[in-house]
Amino acid sequence: MNADDWTTLLLAVLGGAIRVGTPFLFVSLGECLTEKSGRINLGLEGVLVLSAMAGFGGAYLSGSVWLGVLAAGASGALLATLHGLLCSLPRVSDIATGIALMLLGTGLAFYFGKPLIQPQAPQIPALALGAWSASPQVQTALSVNALFPLGVLLAGLMAWGFTRTRWGLVVRMAGDSSDAARALGYSVHGVRIAATAAGGFIAGLGGASLSLYYPGSWNEGLSSGQGLIAVALVIFARWSPWRCLGAALLFGGAGAIGPALQSVGISAGYYLFNAVPYALTLLILVLTCSPRRSLKGAPVELSLSR
Repeated sequence: MNADDWTTLLLAVLGGAIRVGTPFLFVSLGECLTEKSGRINLGLEGVLVLSAMAGFGGAYLSGSVWLGVLAAGASGALLATLHGLLCSLPRVSDIATGIALMLLGTGLAFYFGKPLIQPQAPQIPALALGAWSASPQVQTALSVNALFPLGVLLAGLMAWGFTRTRWGLVVRMAGDSSDAARALGYSVHGVRIAATAAGGFIAGLGGASLSLYYPGSWNEGLSSGQGLIAVALVIFARWSPWRCLGAALLFGGAGAIGPALQSVGISAGYYLFNAVPYALTLLILVLTCSPRRSLKGAPVELSLSR
């Protein structure tokens, strides 16, 4: 490849990192908030698929893309709230409940989404951040999903909130020591249900990004396991919102390698490159998890058997 091909490839990966990474960003931020409170939600795949369907259906039926985005967030919050309520019952496993709700959310999305496979809905607008350049490649790479800046802002607000606000400290206390939270008069179940519901709403915005921007349609194979990958991504990010942003862009860039190579005429091994995000997930889990040491930054309550 010549210099122009390399430039095109790098710009394609950059643009793809933002496009593909936006759903990862919202889902990982939502799970980060949930896990900070001491609860894990493995039902995020169901949340993502259901919210993608609800967002597409809301935008299609109302004619407003932003009503569709709100519908996506609301559906994600509802399913996550159900998860939070069930997990608050005695002797109920977070893991088993999450898996059950993943299947429930996916099944509901497939059932109610059948009539939505063919229609077209309004799309989330793109921000032309590359308008300053005369290069079409730069303009394409910097044509950014309008939800992406919101995700960056949300990452900053969460990072600030966890350390500088009362609600953030309460969420962290519920995740690190439920006894301390109870001693100060806080309802641990209430905090965790609220954090799980809010995390579901944030993850639902990732579903809206899938069906209303990239790829911008509804079908039953839309998510491809991104909700489950986001759980590993939060571990990789050490429960830090800012690191969730970096990890989402890393995973997005990994997912964009195959299309980027096609853009410069390299099609050999295309499907192999499409497996890079999943291989990267396994590699990260192997490198970051060890029975001989604890994960730095992990909420203490996540290790308890309830």
